[in-house]
Amino acid sequence: MKDNFDKIIQLLKAGKVILYPTDTIWGLGCDATNVDAINKIYEIKKRDTDNPLLIIVSDIDMLKEYVKSIHPRVETLLVHHKRPLTIIYPAGDMLPDILLKKGKIAIRIIQEPVIAQLVKRFGKPIVSTSANIAGVEFPKTFKDISSSIINSVDYVFKYRQNDKTLGEPSVIATYTKRGKLKFFR
Repeated sequence: MKDNFDKIIQLLKAGKVILYPTDTIWGLGCDATNVDAINKIYEIKKRDTDNPLLIIVSDIDMLKEYVKSIHPRVETLLVHHKRPLTIIYPAGDMLPDILLKKGKIAIRIIQEPVIAQLVKRFGKPIVSTSANIAGVEFPKTFKDISSSIINSVDYVFKYRQNDKTLGEPSVIATYTKRGKLKFFR
């Protein structure tokens, strides 16, 4: 059975939470501009709101809508980096404060083609956080996701549930004031 994008987009617009495969690991997601939906993810994960969630965008054009500035070397870095790369940017004005830490936001341009298409059709960023309870090891495959997480969401993607490839989180980096790249993970 295929996933119905129209249904998923309606759920996202209604503030619902989805469980979906990314270019890294399985993630919990929602409309990144909906504070109530974001709070649901914090509740599901039992995560402190002082620990911001990252978001995914479909492409560089969407990225530019949600950040104040992009370091000139980011586009080159994104093209040549071997693993999915989340970069911390100065946030623009279109995202809720709950996603920000000191005025910054962690964003990844999603490389998973089906999910990139979903984000593009949705027209806004989607939260992307590992599908686990805070402090518990992240699931490397769909089968590793706890039933409590699965039962807490409004939609579970069917796509890629049988993948055997072990997922790993993205690399996280930022540019310092001096223009140097600093890696956090």
